Amino acid sequence: MPWSNQSGGGGPWGQRGGSGGGKSPWGSGPQGNGNPPDLEDILRRSQDRLKDFIPGGSMGGRGLIILVLGAIAVWLLTGFYTVRPNEVGINMIFGKYTGTTAEGLRYNLPYPIGRVMKPNVTAQQRVEVGYRSTPTGQGRARDVLEESLMLTADENIVDLDFDAVWQINPARPQDYVFNLQNPDGTIKSVAESAMREVIGRRNIQAILTTEQASVAQEVRQIMQEALDAYGAGVLINVVQLQAVQPPSEVRQSFFDVNAAQQDAVRVQNEAGAFASRVVPEARGEAARTVQQAEAYREQAVADATGQAARFRQVYEEYRKAPDVSRERIFLETMERVFGGIEKIIVDQSGQGVVPFLPLTQNPRPQPQGNAANPQGATR
Repeated sequence: MPWSNQSGGGGPWGQRGGSGGGKSPWGSGPQGNGNPPDLEDILRRSQDRLKDFIPGGSMGGRGLIILVLGAIAVWLLTGFYTVRPNEVGINMIFGKYTGTTAEGLRYNLPYPIGRVMKPNVTAQQRVEVGYRSTPTGQGRARDVLEESLMLTADENIVDLDFDAVWQINPARPQDYVFNLQNPDGTIKSVAESAMREVIGRRNIQAILTTEQASVAQEVRQIMQEALDAYGAGVLINVVQLQAVQPPSEVRQSFFDVNAAQQDAVRVQNEAGAFASRVVPEARGEAARTVQQAEAYREQAVADATGQAARFRQVYEEYRKAPDVSRERIFLETMERVFGGIEKIIVDQSGQGVVPFLPLTQNPRPQPQGNAANPQGATR
Protein backbone atom coordinates (compact mmCIF):
# COMPACT_ATOMS: atom_id res chain seq x y z
CA MET A 1 0.00 0.00 0.00
CA PRO A 2 1.53 3.41 -0.85
CA TRP A 3 2.11 5.95 1.85
CA SER A 4 -0.38 8.23 0.12
CA ASN A 5 -3.18 5.85 1.12
CA GLN A 6 -2.28 5.81 4.80
CA SER A 7 -4.58 7.50 7.28
CA GLY A 8 -3.81 11.14 7.67
CA GLY A 9 -2.86 11.46 4.02
CA GLY A 10 0.65 12.57 4.76
CA GLY A 11 2.68 9.37 5.25
CA PRO A 12 5.45 9.09 7.84
CA TRP A 13 6.78 12.59 7.05
CA GLY A 14 3.53 14.45 7.89
CA GLN A 15 0.91 16.16 5.75
CA ARG A 16 1.57 16.78 2.11
CA GLY A 17 0.99 20.11 0.59
CA GLY A 18 0.93 21.98 3.96
CA SER A 19 2.81 25.17 4.50
CA GLY A 20 4.54 24.33 7.74
CA GLY A 21 5.87 20.87 7.03
CA GLY A 22 5.00 17.75 5.24
CA LYS A 23 8.17 17.71 3.10
CA SER A 24 10.20 14.56 2.77
CA PRO A 25 13.83 14.54 4.02
CA TRP A 26 14.99 14.48 0.37
CA GLY A 27 13.05 17.64 -0.51
CA SER A 28 10.61 17.64 -3.40
CA GLY A 29 9.87 14.38 -5.25
CA PRO A 30 10.43 13.59 -8.86
CA GLN A 31 7.38 15.56 -9.86
CA GLY A 32 8.54 18.57 -7.86
CA ASN A 33 5.50 18.49 -5.59
CA GLY A 34 7.39 17.28 -2.47
CA ASN A 35 5.77 13.79 -2.39
CA PRO A 36 7.94 10.67 -1.59
CA PRO A 37 8.38 8.05 -4.35
CA ASP A 38 5.63 5.47 -4.71
CA LEU A 39 7.28 2.04 -4.12
CA GLU A 40 4.44 0.06 -5.60
CA ASP A 41 4.66 2.09 -8.76
CA ILE A 42 8.41 1.46 -8.98
CA LEU A 43 7.96 -2.32 -8.50
CA ARG A 44 5.21 -2.41 -11.06
CA ARG A 45 7.30 -0.70 -13.69
CA SER A 46 10.26 -3.00 -12.95
CA GLN A 47 8.06 -6.05 -13.46
CA ASP A 48 6.83 -4.65 -16.76
CA ARG A 49 10.38 -4.20 -18.03
CA LEU A 50 11.39 -7.72 -16.89
CA LYS A 51 8.49 -9.27 -18.79
CA ASP A 52 9.98 -7.96 -22.04
CA PHE A 53 12.98 -10.31 -21.57
CA ILE A 54 11.00 -13.41 -20.50
CA PRO A 55 9.49 -15.68 -23.18
CA GLY A 56 5.70 -15.57 -23.24
CA GLY A 57 5.61 -12.19 -21.60
CA SER A 58 4.76 -13.56 -18.16
CA MET A 59 6.91 -13.93 -15.04
CA GLY A 60 6.35 -17.64 -14.50
CA GLY A 61 8.39 -20.27 -12.70
CA ARG A 62 10.29 -21.29 -15.83
CA GLY A 63 11.35 -17.74 -16.55
CA LEU A 64 12.59 -17.27 -13.04
CA ILE A 65 14.65 -20.45 -13.27
CA ILE A 66 16.17 -19.32 -16.56
CA LEU A 67 17.03 -15.96 -15.08
CA VAL A 68 18.67 -17.53 -12.03
CA LEU A 69 20.61 -20.06 -14.15
CA GLY A 70 21.85 -17.29 -16.44
CA ALA A 71 23.04 -15.25 -13.51
CA ILE A 72 24.83 -18.29 -12.07
CA ALA A 73 26.48 -19.02 -15.44
CA VAL A 74 27.71 -15.46 -15.75
CA TRP A 75 29.00 -15.59 -12.18
CA LEU A 76 30.85 -18.85 -12.79
CA LEU A 77 32.50 -17.45 -15.92
CA THR A 78 34.10 -14.71 -13.85
CA GLY A 79 36.29 -17.38 -12.21
CA PHE A 80 38.68 -17.58 -15.17
CA TYR A 81 41.98 -15.73 -14.67
CA THR A 82 45.39 -15.47 -16.33
CA VAL A 83 48.77 -16.01 -14.65
CA ARG A 84 51.71 -14.21 -16.27
CA PRO A 85 55.18 -15.83 -16.59
CA ASN A 86 56.55 -13.80 -13.68
CA GLU A 87 53.63 -14.67 -11.37
CA VAL A 88 52.27 -17.60 -9.40
CA GLY A 89 48.54 -17.99 -8.78
CA ILE A 90 47.47 -18.67 -5.19
CA ASN A 91 43.94 -20.08 -4.97
CA MET A 92 41.73 -19.71 -1.93
CA ILE A 93 38.24 -21.00 -1.09
CA PHE A 94 36.48 -19.08 1.68
CA GLY A 95 39.89 -17.62 2.56
CA LYS A 96 41.59 -21.02 2.92
CA TYR A 97 44.62 -21.82 0.77
CA THR A 98 43.90 -24.62 -1.72
CA GLY A 99 46.90 -24.63 -4.06
CA THR A 100 49.08 -22.74 -6.54
CA THR A 101 48.89 -22.49 -10.32
CA ALA A 102 51.55 -21.82 -12.95
CA GLU A 103 51.37 -19.42 -15.86
CA GLY A 104 48.52 -19.59 -18.35
CA LEU A 105 44.71 -19.47 -18.28
CA ARG A 106 43.41 -20.90 -15.00
CA TYR A 107 40.13 -21.20 -13.12
CA ASN A 108 38.99 -20.86 -9.54
CA LEU A 109 35.59 -20.33 -7.98
CA PRO A 110 34.74 -16.63 -8.32
CA TYR A 111 34.34 -14.08 -5.57
CA PRO A 112 33.05 -14.19 -2.84
CA ILE A 113 33.54 -17.97 -2.56
CA GLY A 114 36.93 -18.09 -4.22
CA ARG A 115 39.80 -15.67 -4.46
CA VAL A 116 43.09 -15.58 -6.37
CA MET A 117 46.30 -13.73 -5.50
CA LYS A 118 49.11 -13.42 -8.05
CA PRO A 119 52.39 -12.26 -6.46
CA ASN A 120 55.37 -11.42 -8.66
CA VAL A 121 58.01 -14.06 -7.86
CA THR A 122 60.80 -12.79 -10.16
CA ALA A 123 61.06 -9.16 -9.05
CA GLN A 124 64.33 -8.34 -7.27
CA GLN A 125 63.68 -6.13 -4.24
CA ARG A 126 66.24 -4.30 -2.13
CA VAL A 127 66.35 -3.53 1.59
CA GLU A 128 68.74 -0.79 2.74
CA VAL A 129 70.34 -1.05 6.19
CA GLY A 130 72.41 1.77 7.68
CA TYR A 131 71.55 4.37 5.06
CA ARG A 132 68.76 5.66 2.84
CA SER A 133 69.33 6.24 -0.85
CA THR A 134 68.29 9.28 -2.85
CA PRO A 135 64.88 9.32 -4.55
CA THR A 136 66.59 8.55 -7.86
CA GLY A 137 68.37 5.55 -6.32
CA GLN A 138 71.84 6.93 -7.05
CA GLY A 139 74.11 7.26 -4.00
CA ARG A 140 73.32 7.61 -0.32
CA ALA A 141 71.10 10.46 0.83
CA ARG A 142 71.79 10.09 4.54
CA ASP A 143 73.25 7.70 7.10
CA VAL A 144 71.11 6.01 9.75
CA LEU A 145 73.58 5.65 12.60
CA GLU A 146 71.30 3.61 14.84
CA GLU A 147 71.41 0.90 12.17
CA SER A 148 74.98 1.24 10.85
CA LEU A 149 77.10 1.49 14.04
CA MET A 150 78.13 -2.03 15.13
CA LEU A 151 80.46 -3.41 17.82
CA THR A 152 83.34 -5.68 16.75
CA ALA A 153 85.02 -8.52 18.63
CA ASP A 154 87.99 -6.33 19.66
CA GLU A 155 85.61 -3.74 21.18
CA ASN A 156 85.85 -1.26 18.31
CA ILE A 157 82.95 0.35 16.47
CA VAL A 158 82.51 0.12 12.71
CA ASP A 159 80.12 2.13 10.53
CA LEU A 160 78.68 -0.35 8.04
CA ASP A 161 76.07 0.24 5.28
CA PHE A 162 74.77 -2.68 3.24
CA ASP A 163 71.92 -3.93 1.06
CA ALA A 164 69.98 -7.20 1.05
CA VAL A 165 68.54 -8.19 -2.33
CA TRP A 166 65.61 -10.62 -2.06
CA GLN A 167 62.69 -12.09 -3.98
CA ILE A 168 59.64 -14.24 -3.30
CA ASN A 169 60.44 -17.94 -3.26
CA PRO A 170 58.71 -19.41 -6.36
CA ALA A 171 58.44 -22.76 -4.57
CA ARG A 172 56.67 -21.31 -1.48
CA PRO A 173 54.78 -18.15 -2.49
CA GLN A 174 51.92 -19.03 -0.11
CA ASP A 175 54.27 -18.60 2.87
CA TYR A 176 55.11 -15.08 1.74
CA VAL A 177 51.42 -14.18 1.25
CA PHE A 178 50.07 -15.63 4.50
CA ASN A 179 53.02 -15.43 6.95
CA LEU A 180 54.54 -11.98 6.28
CA GLN A 181 52.56 -8.91 7.18
CA ASN A 182 55.41 -6.42 6.66
CA PRO A 183 58.01 -8.04 4.35
CA ASP A 184 60.41 -5.09 4.13
CA GLY A 185 60.40 -4.49 7.88
CA THR A 186 60.87 -8.17 8.69
CA ILE A 187 63.72 -8.67 6.23
CA LYS A 188 65.40 -5.46 7.38
CA SER A 189 65.27 -6.55 11.03
CA VAL A 190 66.65 -10.00 10.19
CA ALA A 191 69.44 -8.45 8.06
CA GLU A 192 70.52 -6.03 10.79
CA SER A 193 70.49 -8.78 13.43
CA ALA A 194 72.52 -11.15 11.25
CA MET A 195 75.08 -8.46 10.41
CA ARG A 196 75.56 -7.54 14.08
CA GLU A 197 76.11 -11.22 14.89
CA VAL A 198 78.75 -11.65 12.19
CA ILE A 199 80.55 -8.36 12.96
CA GLY A 200 80.61 -9.22 16.67
CA ARG A 201 82.79 -12.27 15.91
CA ARG A 202 85.50 -10.42 13.93
CA ASN A 203 88.17 -7.79 14.57
CA ILE A 204 87.82 -4.40 12.94
CA GLN A 205 91.04 -4.68 10.91
CA ALA A 206 89.87 -7.85 9.18
CA ILE A 207 86.43 -6.33 8.53
CA LEU A 208 87.95 -3.26 6.90
CA THR A 209 90.43 -5.16 4.72
CA THR A 210 90.31 -8.85 3.87
CA GLU A 211 87.08 -10.40 5.15
CA GLN A 212 84.33 -8.28 3.59
CA ALA A 213 83.37 -10.96 1.07
CA SER A 214 83.17 -13.65 3.76
CA VAL A 215 81.11 -11.29 5.98
CA ALA A 216 78.55 -10.74 3.21
CA GLN A 217 78.31 -14.46 2.45
CA GLU A 218 77.88 -15.42 6.11
CA VAL A 219 75.19 -12.77 6.64
CA ARG A 220 73.26 -14.03 3.61
CA GLN A 221 73.38 -17.59 4.95
CA ILE A 222 72.20 -16.58 8.44
CA MET A 223 69.36 -14.48 6.97
CA GLN A 224 68.18 -17.33 4.77
CA GLU A 225 68.18 -19.81 7.66
CA ALA A 226 66.25 -17.41 9.91
CA LEU A 227 63.63 -16.58 7.26
CA ASP A 228 63.20 -20.26 6.42
CA ALA A 229 62.61 -20.96 10.10
CA TYR A 230 59.94 -18.22 10.13
CA GLY A 231 58.29 -19.71 7.02
CA ALA A 232 58.63 -16.37 5.22
CA GLY A 233 58.76 -17.73 1.67
CA VAL A 234 61.65 -15.39 0.77
CA LEU A 235 64.95 -16.01 -1.03
CA ILE A 236 67.97 -13.84 -0.10
CA ASN A 237 69.95 -13.57 -3.34
CA VAL A 238 72.88 -11.42 -2.27
CA VAL A 239 74.15 -9.16 0.52
CA GLN A 240 76.17 -6.19 -0.73
CA LEU A 241 78.42 -4.10 1.55
CA GLN A 242 78.15 -0.48 0.41
CA ALA A 243 80.48 1.24 2.92
CA VAL A 244 82.66 -0.15 5.72
CA GLN A 245 84.64 2.42 7.71
CA PRO A 246 85.31 3.64 11.26
CA PRO A 247 82.95 6.19 12.84
CA SER A 248 83.35 9.74 11.56
CA GLU A 249 84.57 11.02 14.95
CA VAL A 250 87.71 8.84 14.92
CA ARG A 251 88.00 8.11 11.21
CA GLN A 252 91.06 10.29 10.51
CA SER A 253 92.95 9.00 13.55
CA PHE A 254 92.14 5.46 12.60
CA PHE A 255 93.40 6.06 9.07
CA ASP A 256 96.64 7.52 10.49
CA VAL A 257 97.16 4.46 12.68
CA ASN A 258 96.36 2.19 9.77
CA ALA A 259 98.85 4.06 7.56
CA ALA A 260 101.54 3.69 10.24
CA GLN A 261 100.84 -0.01 10.53
CA GLN A 262 101.05 -0.38 6.77
CA ASP A 263 104.39 1.48 6.77
CA ALA A 264 105.68 -0.86 9.48
CA VAL A 265 104.59 -3.86 7.47
CA ARG A 266 106.19 -2.39 4.35
CA VAL A 267 109.51 -1.82 6.13
CA GLN A 268 109.42 -5.35 7.52
CA ASN A 269 108.75 -6.71 4.05
CA GLU A 270 111.63 -4.69 2.60
CA ALA A 271 113.95 -5.94 5.36
CA GLY A 272 112.84 -9.48 4.73
CA ALA A 273 113.43 -9.05 0.99
CA PHE A 274 116.92 -7.62 1.64
CA ALA A 275 117.73 -10.49 4.00
CA SER A 276 116.44 -13.03 1.54
CA ARG A 277 118.70 -11.52 -1.11
CA VAL A 278 121.88 -10.95 0.97
CA VAL A 279 121.90 -14.17 2.97
CA PRO A 280 121.86 -16.46 -0.10
CA GLU A 281 124.59 -14.36 -1.70
CA ALA A 282 126.75 -14.65 1.42
CA ARG A 283 126.11 -18.36 1.62
CA GLY A 284 127.00 -18.75 -2.04
CA GLU A 285 130.23 -16.77 -1.61
CA ALA A 286 131.15 -18.88 1.41
CA ALA A 287 130.48 -22.09 -0.50
CA ARG A 288 132.57 -20.82 -3.43
CA THR A 289 135.50 -19.97 -1.12
CA VAL A 290 135.31 -23.39 0.51
CA GLN A 291 135.28 -25.07 -2.90
CA GLN A 292 138.30 -22.99 -4.04
CA ALA A 293 140.18 -23.92 -0.87
CA GLU A 294 139.39 -27.57 -1.36
CA ALA A 295 140.46 -27.37 -5.00
CA TYR A 296 143.76 -25.66 -3.99
CA ARG A 297 144.33 -28.32 -1.36
CA GLU A 298 143.76 -31.08 -3.90
CA GLN A 299 146.07 -29.36 -6.37
CA ALA A 300 148.84 -28.82 -3.78
CA VAL A 301 148.60 -32.38 -2.59
CA ALA A 302 148.69 -33.64 -6.16
CA ASP A 303 151.70 -31.45 -7.03
CA ALA A 304 153.57 -32.55 -3.90
CA THR A 305 152.75 -36.16 -4.63
CA GLY A 306 154.00 -35.77 -8.22
CA GLN A 307 157.19 -34.03 -7.13
CA ALA A 308 157.87 -36.73 -4.58
CA ALA A 309 157.32 -39.45 -7.16
CA ARG A 310 159.57 -37.65 -9.66
CA PHE A 311 162.27 -37.23 -7.03
CA ARG A 312 162.13 -40.91 -6.20
CA GLN A 313 162.44 -41.79 -9.88
CA VAL A 314 165.41 -39.44 -10.35
CA TYR A 315 167.03 -40.80 -7.24
CA GLU A 316 166.73 -44.34 -8.50
CA GLU A 317 168.34 -43.35 -11.78
CA TYR A 318 171.04 -41.42 -9.92
CA ARG A 319 171.94 -44.48 -7.91
CA LYS A 320 172.41 -46.43 -11.14
CA ALA A 321 174.66 -43.79 -12.87
CA PRO A 322 175.71 -40.95 -10.58
CA ASP A 323 178.04 -39.16 -13.05
CA VAL A 324 175.58 -39.14 -15.88
CA SER A 325 172.77 -38.07 -13.61
CA ARG A 326 174.79 -35.19 -12.15
CA GLU A 327 175.69 -33.92 -15.64
CA ARG A 328 172.10 -34.16 -16.78
CA ILE A 329 170.86 -32.35 -13.71
CA PHE A 330 173.47 -29.63 -14.30
CA LEU A 331 172.49 -29.19 -17.94
CA GLU A 332 168.76 -29.11 -17.19
CA THR A 333 169.33 -26.58 -14.43
CA MET A 334 171.43 -24.31 -16.64
CA GLU A 335 168.79 -24.61 -19.36
CA ARG A 336 166.11 -23.40 -16.99
CA VAL A 337 168.32 -20.57 -15.70
CA PHE A 338 169.72 -19.22 -18.98
CA GLY A 339 166.95 -20.22 -21.30
CA GLY A 340 164.93 -17.00 -21.02
CA ILE A 341 167.66 -14.30 -20.89
CA GLU A 342 170.01 -12.66 -23.41
CA LYS A 343 173.41 -14.33 -23.49
CA ILE A 344 176.93 -13.19 -24.43
CA ILE A 345 179.51 -15.93 -25.00
CA VAL A 346 183.15 -15.17 -24.10
CA ASP A 347 185.82 -17.46 -25.40
CA GLN A 348 188.31 -18.25 -22.63
CA SER A 349 191.07 -19.00 -25.13
CA GLY A 350 191.71 -15.26 -25.55
CA GLN A 351 189.94 -14.62 -28.80
CA GLY A 352 187.44 -12.25 -27.13
CA VAL A 353 183.74 -12.17 -27.66
CA VAL A 354 182.38 -14.84 -29.94
CA PRO A 355 179.56 -13.61 -32.19
CA PHE A 356 176.22 -15.11 -31.23
CA LEU A 357 173.50 -15.58 -33.77
CA PRO A 358 169.99 -15.73 -32.21
CA LEU A 359 168.38 -17.90 -34.85
CA THR A 360 165.05 -18.08 -33.05
CA GLN A 361 164.61 -14.29 -33.08
CA ASN A 362 165.32 -13.70 -36.83
CA PRO A 363 162.28 -13.93 -39.08
CA ARG A 364 162.36 -16.48 -41.88
CA PRO A 365 162.95 -14.75 -45.27
CA GLN A 366 160.15 -14.93 -47.80
CA PRO A 367 160.84 -16.65 -51.18
CA GLN A 368 161.91 -14.15 -53.85
CA GLY A 369 159.66 -15.58 -56.46
CA ASN A 370 156.53 -15.03 -54.49
CA ALA A 371 157.46 -11.43 -53.66
CA ALA A 372 158.46 -10.44 -57.21
CA ASN A 373 155.79 -12.29 -59.04
CA PRO A 374 152.83 -13.29 -56.95
CA GLN A 375 151.34 -15.01 -59.91
CA GLY A 376 154.42 -17.26 -60.34
CA ALA A 377 153.37 -19.39 -57.42
CA THR A 378 150.32 -20.41 -59.28
CA ARG A 379 152.32 -21.53 -62.20
